[in-house]
Amino acid sequence: MLYVVIEYFNVGAAVEIYRRARDRGRQLPPGLEYVDSWVDLDYFRCFQPMRTNDLALFDIRNIRIKDWNDLGHFEIIPVRTSAEVAQHIADKL
Repeated sequence: MLYVVIEYFNVGAAVEIYRRARDRGRQLPPGLEYVDSWVDLDYFRCFQPMRTNDLALFDIRNIRIKDWNDLGHFEIIPVRTSAEVAQHIADKL
């Protein structure tokens, strides 16, 4: 399943976030696939599509989230691609 993870950076935390990512890597558990990411122009939010079949990998105790809590917080949103939505609602069109 596809998810969008929105990471909200604490004020002024962008440099430390990128330093930590450089030094430690993404720290994703096996089964959680990073797809890409985009950061807003104010360095406040990062939008990251990710894939997994196990929602529990996003658990707050997971190293990925736990080890980044001091720099911001996360919102995890299950999403579908536009093609999947079109197929899902085709009979209603």
